[in-house]
Amino acid sequence: MSGALLKLAVVAGEVSGDLLGGDLVAALKQRYEGPVELIGVGGDALEAQGLRSLFDYSELSIMGFAQVIKRLPKLLARIRQTADAIIAAKPDVLLIIDSPDFTHRVAKKVRAALPDVPIVDYVCPSVWAWKEYRAQKMLAYVDHVLAILPFEPAAMQRLEGPATTYVGHRLSVDPNLVETRRRRALRALSGPDGEKTILLLPGSRSSEIRQLLPVFQQAVQEFSRRNDRVRYLLPTVPRQEALVHSLLENWSVKPEVFVGQDAKWNSFAEADAAMAASGTVVLELGLAGVPVVSTYKTEWLARFVMSRIKTWTAALPNLIADYAVVPELINDVLRPGLLARYMERLSNDTTERKAMLQGYDLLWQRMQTEEPPGEKAAAIVLDVLSKKKPGHF
Repeated sequence: MSGALLKLAVVAGEVSGDLLGGDLVAALKQRYEGPVELIGVGGDALEAQGLRSLFDYSELSIMGFAQVIKRLPKLLARIRQTADAIIAAKPDVLLIIDSPDFTHRVAKKVRAALPDVPIVDYVCPSVWAWKEYRAQKMLAYVDHVLAILPFEPAAMQRLEGPATTYVGHRLSVDPNLVETRRRRALRALSGPDGEKTILLLPGSRSSEIRQLLPVFQQAVQEFSRRNDRVRYLLPTVPRQEALVHSLLENWSVKPEVFVGQDAKWNSFAEADAAMAASGTVVLELGLAGVPVVSTYKTEWLARFVMSRIKTWTAALPNLIADYAVVPELINDVLRPGLLARYMERLSNDTTERKAMLQGYDLLWQRMQTEEPPGEKAAAIVLDVLSKKKPGHF
């Protein structure tokens, strides 16, 4: 492409989106011959590529209806601020990344003011899970969707949404995950009399941790009562370390708490089985080869809308494999005794463990792409730009 200045607006609302954006922009700079200027919202990864975020994007990392309602005025103000700044900058292309409650509202405002600016959405919204009508509505303000899950292009086509391409998931090429897979392949499962290592992953948000740790505590007590020589590992993020320690004060059997990404991947490599909050971490565990039970407790307000959810499972490994690889314990079904017994079956050489690991092999195969996700995503962004503005780039 030509050496003209490429002005890229980018909006990422969470750490995962920031990492995706950083990879894409780095790959785009390799493909594009001229300078690239960034404007928008993001974190460390995008700032390393030259972005000066309009504000601290951690403000957007909220979860649950109650939190959204409480912080709605501030969120609306940030949406206006972001859209106004992008409109004033008149970018060549807008890249919105995940966090659809925020990024899509920004995109709508930008499209209304700058109808000729192409808009690419990185991470397909979960329209296949609920509010399917959103797929068609996206046609008004999204030109192309970059999907990170292999079943999403077909889902978008079925729902008559924007053109969608599976570019791959960053986890499938994450060097930490690949190394963890290698270490686990070399690691032998301890025998019936050997020490078991159980991984506890209550989530990275305060609400998740407060909901799940009491259940995990009872499951740990039950598991320890039924089994000798057990080691429990609990990796967490720095901002939640104090909360985790405070909630562990009254535990009779305390897990070892680790902080940081290196500690997390080491614990993945050492674990025999895991109990984890439903979400991306379940996909991480599946790709790494750690048998897991996915757990979740919804806040009371969210239970009123659960009947509107169309998808048959919330576990990403299940959706990708298209069958129930990972068991899910949600709300009233999340019982400590049941969770403890799952840990017994999954941490020993059982048919349940073997079946799950076989499902993980299929998961890994379906996640693979011919080129790294960031590179494929960057190529599509430039292609969309050239089609929307022929002759300009």
